[in-house]
Amino acid sequence: MLFYRLYKVVLAAIVFASVLAPVDAADYQEGKDYQVVAGIPENPGAVVREFFSYNCPHCYHQDATFSETAKLLKDKVRFERTPVGVGRTEWVMSQKAYYVANKFNIVGQVHNEIFQRIHEQHKPFQRSQDLIDFFTAQGVAADELTKLVDSADIKLALANYDAQTQLAGIRGVPSLLVNGKYLLLNHSKDPQALANLIQFLAQQ
Repeated sequence: MLFYRLYKVVLAAIVFASVLAPVDAADYQEGKDYQVVAGIPENPGAVVREFFSYNCPHCYHQDATFSETAKLLKDKVRFERTPVGVGRTEWVMSQKAYYVANKFNIVGQVHNEIFQRIHEQHKPFQRSQDLIDFFTAQGVAADELTKLVDSADIKLALANYDAQTQLAGIRGVPSLLVNGKYLLLNHSKDPQALANLIQFLAQQ
């Protein structure tokens, strides 16, 4: 009788533990869902970095999924972005656009608008004056923009973006890098599935 009671207690504990266990963890495989890269240093805490370009159609179409994923992981994982230039004039101009938006703390205000400008209005940034005109319309002082768009500071920032892209082993965009070393190979279109994978890697 005592043995039977102990058996029931142990069985109940096993069932309870199995309910609490992260069932998805065993399904994630290096080489299939992610790969470990030399990577880049990140500040402490869980962080996922999106390598993207406003000129990339895949980035444009995937942006809504990434935004929803970021909402699901709010207060758990910090989201950062690195714009990729790959030496293309229009892509480099978009790197500058992101830097300017970040500099004036208006990324949230202009992010979707830049994507729409390029992919719906077919008006990519091609010269510095395009940036000045766009951001002036967003309320940024024209004289500040004129000083900034071709400054040494912006050139240094672009060099840093390019270095991050190279060190992270980025071969295409959009790409997601977790904690500076886990490069996602599986970009699910399901925000919750993507959030689960990111959270799993963030805890490694």
